[in-house]
This record gives sequence, structure tokens and C-alpha cells, in this order.
Amino acid sequence: MVTCSCPKCCITCFRGFYSCKCKGSKKKQQTSKCDGFWFLLLLSIVVFTLVWLYTSLIVLNDVHTFNEHIFRTQGLWLDWSIVFIIVAAVLVTYSVLLLVLSAGLMLCGQPLKLHWFHKILLILTAFIVAAGFVGIDIKWHEEWMSLYISLQATGPFLHIGAVAGVTLLSWIVADCFFRTESKALKVLLLVVYFCVVIALYLAPLIIRSPCIMKPSELPHKPRLMGHRGAPMVAPENTLMSFQKTVECGAEVFESDVMVSLDGVPFLMHDDKLTRTTNVAEVFPGRETENCSWFSWPELQQLNAGDWFLQRPPFIMESSLSTVNADEVRKQKIPSLEELLQSASAENMSVMFDLRPPHERHPYNQSYVNVTVETILKTNIRQDLILWLPDDFRDEVQEMAPGFQQIYGRRRSWNDTTPLMKVNLSFKNLSTEEIQAYRQDNVSVNLYVVDKPWLFSVLWCAGADSITTDACHILKDMERPSWLISPETYLMIWVVTDGVSFLLIVWAFVLRRKCCKGNDDAAGMETAVLLTQIQNIAA
Repeated sequence: MVTCSCPKCCITCFRGFYSCKCKGSKKKQQTSKCDGFWFLLLLSIVVFTLVWLYTSLIVLNDVHTFNEHIFRTQGLWLDWSIVFIIVAAVLVTYSVLLLVLSAGLMLCGQPLKLHWFHKILLILTAFIVAAGFVGIDIKWHEEWMSLYISLQATGPFLHIGAVAGVTLLSWIVADCFFRTESKALKVLLLVVYFCVVIALYLAPLIIRSPCIMKPSELPHKPRLMGHRGAPMVAPENTLMSFQKTVECGAEVFESDVMVSLDGVPFLMHDDKLTRTTNVAEVFPGRETENCSWFSWPELQQLNAGDWFLQRPPFIMESSLSTVNADEVRKQKIPSLEELLQSASAENMSVMFDLRPPHERHPYNQSYVNVTVETILKTNIRQDLILWLPDDFRDEVQEMAPGFQQIYGRRRSWNDTTPLMKVNLSFKNLSTEEIQAYRQDNVSVNLYVVDKPWLFSVLWCAGADSITTDACHILKDMERPSWLISPETYLMIWVVTDGVSFLLIVWAFVLRRKCCKGNDDAAGMETAVLLTQIQNIAA
């Protein structure tokens, strides 16, 4: 970077990959206005793809929900997290490589003649990323809240990375500054660059993260609730999944309950049995029927474990020993009574959503009563039941006053309700609201939280408990992924900005010494490129 000349092998390599021409033309070439446009487009696409890669990593917490939705609507099972990451990584690698090549050509004073094949691929890259963002906005709009929360976890580190990026960029900016003869262009270049630099230097003023706190102020670790049990290591909503939840140290088993045709409450999340049982083999032709239209003897004929081996729901996280695999194959659909008996023996609480059957179902009007009566028949303590369903809540409180009433939807609350516990998606509650509930002594449970970074943010914010698929992972966390005191963060902020400023000054000094008195073709070429970019921007 200190010398003004470049080895011929580097120039040949840069030109060969960027322009698909290893040998330079005998005729003098310059960067045209069209070439300048493609360079600006390349810069934009690099930023675009980096944002998409970041988004793909963040949505991994909720991708299982997306997988289930695709299976229910299209009948296709695939772990889309792998697709998201591979596509994003390929697009970022390709676009960043082109940017590095263009920077090398600029520093070597070579024209930026992007090959038509790269132009097509860049347009395709922009289209793929744009389609991804549009798809999220239309079908998965709530993920924008996940991105907002993620910034509270990654903001300090993104700030350091961005400062490092503009610091490296100072070499190119300094080279362009000293090689161009246009004073107006020089001023414009410096103003734009240092406005970006100053904005990044001051970014921590608006960074708000609950994990920037004194270690002594850290709230207690949120309690764990197993989402349908421990679905990463055992088939969801089975007794094996319950046992794995116990082994995780979780305090609550969260499930979904439906009522069979003959009035037996049982565990099942989906309306249909196709995803988690072998219904197509046992009852061909009835795959599309709602599971509440099956009698309990019919449900007991189904296997609820084989699917977990054939279509692992969490490919990257799950691992089974041979013994566990054999146990998986033995799993059946459990009744609510079986679950409650196991929960009572382990002194574990149970929380569930209760799905109302079809209006023509024989238990359409009495499914709540049947469920409560089933609970009361068992020997489980009433305080171990966390009652979540809103339907007939007043009647339930009369039948079983010992149930803990959990409110899951805001519209179910009223001014007279003694609000003690809430169960909400982490996307519906800001960290400030969590802290406000904490001050009012309201217990807050948030779902579904699988990634350590998200768990850490909610831990620092003061969530009392979280519902998770990954209790076997989160149970081992003794502290949040990171925790920085305000004083330490201030020191990191000042040191980062200070070192960056010194490196930028150093880059300008070295480039000035390098380029002083050297009015070669490279300088003229860079000036032409900057002029074209200025014209495009105007």
C-alpha cells in the first residue's frame, strides 16, 4: 500500500477476474461513465448482501416455524436455515470479491471494465436479495422486530466492525484524494468520507443494549420452559420429549392439547397428523382430516417418533445415540392425563394451548370442561397448572381456583384483572416494557427463544422465563453471552475511535508521500473515475 506501483502479476490477476482480460490493451483505456455506474452499483450490492447475511443469521431463531409453515402449506420438509445461510454466504463472498478486485485495480491505476457476465450476476444478486427482503416483509413481517432486538445484542460489535471498515477504506480514499487534481472533487470526497467517519464515531450515543450494565445489576437467569418438550433432541409432544425436558432442568413443559372424537384430551400441535405421525400408512386417505376427528384408540395406533428420524426438524442441533433412536421409534401420542401423571411425579409445571374442535365435533361446547375435569382427576397439584387458554377463563377459575392464570393476548386483559403472569412473543414486547413489568412485579414469559444471543438480551432485560426448543443448550449458560459495564464500554468506544483516527491520519500521510510529485496515468485514471461518479450522483 505504500508504493505507487503494482506488480504486473497482481494487475494481471485483478484484470483477469474483474474484466476477464489478462492482457492489457495497447490502446489507452479509461473508466467510462457506464463503468463508474457499475462500480457504484457494486458498492451498493455489497452493503445489500451483507445486510441480507446478517438478516439470515438473525432469523435462524425462528426458522423452524417457517419450516413448519412450508410443510403444512406445500407438503415439503426442508431445513431452510441451511438454504438461507448458503445463499447469503455465496452472494456476500462473490460481491465482496469483486469489490476487492475493483479496489486493487483502482490502486494500480487500471480502468474498471467490468465484464458483462459479472454485470448479469450482480443484477441477479440484487434481485435475489430484494426478493428475500420483500418475502420477509409480506409473509414474515414480525421478523423486523427480531432484527431490531438483535441490534441491541450486536450494536457494540457492529460499531467496531464498521469503524474498522471505514479505517481500511481510508487507504483508497487517501489515494484518490492525492491523485486527483480537481479541488472541488477533493473537497467533496473528504466531506463525504469524514461525515461517515464522524457518524460512526458517535454511533454509540444511540446504541441501547440492556447488557451494558454493571455485573452486580444483572437479573436472575430466566427459568426455562420446554417448547413442546425438548424438540431438538426428542420428538415434540411425546413422553420422551418430556423426560428430556426434565433432564434439561426446565421447570415447565409447554404443550398443545386437543380433544379426540371420544373426548380424550391429547398432545398435538398441528391440526393434521401428517407432520408428526405415520397417519398416511395407518389410515390412508385420512391424512387431511383434523386430528380431533380421530378417536383415542385410533390415535394410539400411530407412531409419533419415526418422523423425527426421517425428517429431523433441527438438523444442525440434534444428535441421537443408538439407544435414543430406538426409544424414539417407540413413541406414541400421549394423552394429557399421561403427561400430568409424569409431571406430578417430577414436580414439574405444565402450560398448554387448548385448541377448540370443529363446530360439528361432539365436544365442541364442552372441550374446556373435559380438559379441566381430566386435570382434576389426576393427582397433580393445581398450582402446577399454568392455565393459558382464554376461552371460558372465568368458568375455569371457578372449577379450579388453584390454577395459575397466564394471560397470553393483550385483548384478554382488562382493568379488573389482577395481572400476575404474561406469556407473549419476544417480538411483541420491547426490553423497556419487560423492565416495566419487572418493576410492577409481573412475571414475564417470552417465546420462542432458541439462540444464546437472544436469550442473553432477554436475560439482561429482566425476563422471568422463556419458552425454548433448546433447553439443552441454554441450561449450560451461566452468564449472558456478553456483559459490559458502562465504564468499560466507554473505554472501548474511546479507544476504538482513537486508534481508528490515528490509522486514518497515518494512511493519508503515507499516501501523500507515495503520490507526491507523481503525476502518472494511474492518477489521471482515478480522477476520471471520481468525476464520473460525481456526475452520476449529481
